[in-house]
Order: sequence, then structure tokens, then C-alpha cells
Amino acid sequence: MTDAGAADTPTSDAPAAGAARPTVVFLHGLAGSAAEFLPTAAALGAGYNSVLVELRGHGRSTRHPADASREAYVRDVIAVLEHLNASESTEPAGVALVGQSMGAHTALLVAAARPDLVRMLVLLEGDVQSSPPEAAERIGGYFASWPVPFADAAAASAFLGDSVIGRAWLADLEPCEGGLRPRFEPAFLQASIAALHAQARWEEWENLTVPTAAVFAPDGMFDEERKLAFLEARPGTLRVDLGAGSHDAHLDATAEWSAVLGDLLSRLDGDGPVRWDWD
Repeated sequence: MTDAGAADTPTSDAPAAGAARPTVVFLHGLAGSAAEFLPTAAALGAGYNSVLVELRGHGRSTRHPADASREAYVRDVIAVLEHLNASESTEPAGVALVGQSMGAHTALLVAAARPDLVRMLVLLEGDVQSSPPEAAERIGGYFASWPVPFADAAAASAFLGDSVIGRAWLADLEPCEGGLRPRFEPAFLQASIAALHAQARWEEWENLTVPTAAVFAPDGMFDEERKLAFLEARPGTLRVDLGAGSHDAHLDATAEWSAVLGDLLSRLDGDGPVRWDWD
């Protein structure tokens, strides 16, 4: 699983006797890393085995993968889930798959391709619409504009700023000749998001059979019209609106997001169907 890069961190509180809690697999967004979900995994508490995946071209995974296609990302995650499924003896099989932004898009495609491996899908700030090529070019241009290597952490902090995502990027820098650099290549990020933007995924979304919750933040990326279009295309989806947070709500509304996720996961305790009644 060279490109998939499943992280060994964190967790490993054993479930209580008789419990059938699922393994929870987290997928980060573009330019992110598994470390972004460490606070969420910690907040879930005892009983859940959390697996934080470093997606290809990100974090401590392969820095220069040849393939930035959606299919390549999906293959990587399926390889992780197949490994988990083969190594766990609990029933029923399948994980709770959680993704944010590009990670949500990847998680959705994984669940569509292999519903046998996923018991529940949780999408934080996810969507399936396409975007024009200029959007990917802008994103790639921004990351290419970083003056790397940064001389030191202070120089990096001055450039990246004090936002939650800026602090996450800062924490994820790695040493290199001349200072510090991000754990990704801008060209690969641009190719990855271009592949995501190139094709709307309505068919996969509308035909998805896995129980799914879509979580949105009030200061997130999508307006109400776009959220409704997404949800109306698949009426069985549970909508959850956070009271605070941005597109990176797992970082700037961590407590509320983690509480919501914990509630959703509690609906998978035991081997029965997901209970989508929202109290």
C-alpha cells in the first residue's frame, strides 16, 4: 500500500466486551494530512479503532505518485479497507468511512464502488459537482506561490498566517535543504483537483446504497442552493448542519463536529441497521 499510506496513528482502545463498534477510517482533504483528524479521533474516546489515511501525494505517503486520477485515489483507499476487512474478525464487516472536502469526494466514490466495505459514510463539506479548469489552476497557482523552502517556522508562520488551516499546514512542514517545505508538490495537487473538477459524479451519488450523512458548516464552501441540489439528488441522505465552523470544521469546530460524528457512529453500535432517526 505504498501510495495509500495508511497511518499507524492513533488509537487503539479496545471496544467494550460485546460491542460491535466499527473501525473508523478518515480521509483528509487536498493539501491536508492524516494529522488533521487526530483531535477528532481522540475525541471519539474508548471503543473506536481510528485509521487515519495519508492520501497519495500528501503527508508521509508517496510524494511523487505518477497518477493523480480519481480512480487512483479510490484504488488506494479500497486497498486499505480490504486490508482492514481481512485483518478484523468482527461482524458485520465494513468500516465507517469519514471524509472532508476532497476526502469526502474520495470516500463517496469508494463507497459507490465497494459498498461491501463501508457500513456508514460521513461526508464533511462534500459535493459532486464539476468545476471549470480555471478553478484548479487557481488552486495550483496558490500552492506554487509559496516561497519554499521557508527559512524557519517563524518565516513559514508569517506567510501562512494564523488561520486554522494555516496552522495545520505549518505543523505539517518537513525539514529540507535550506529550511522547511510542505509535504506535497503543487503540480500534483493541481492535477488531483483538476481530476476531481473534471467530471460531476451525480450517477455515483444518486445510486449510492450505503447509509450516508452529509455534514455542512455555516461558513463552509457551499451555498444553500448547492447543498439542496446535492441532497435532493439522494433523498435518503441525513443532513446535519453544524452551528459553527468553516470548510475546515474538523479544525475550527472540532468539539461540535466530533460530538456529531460520535452520535452518528453510535447508530452503528451492534450489528443491526443504521438508525437514522435524529433525536
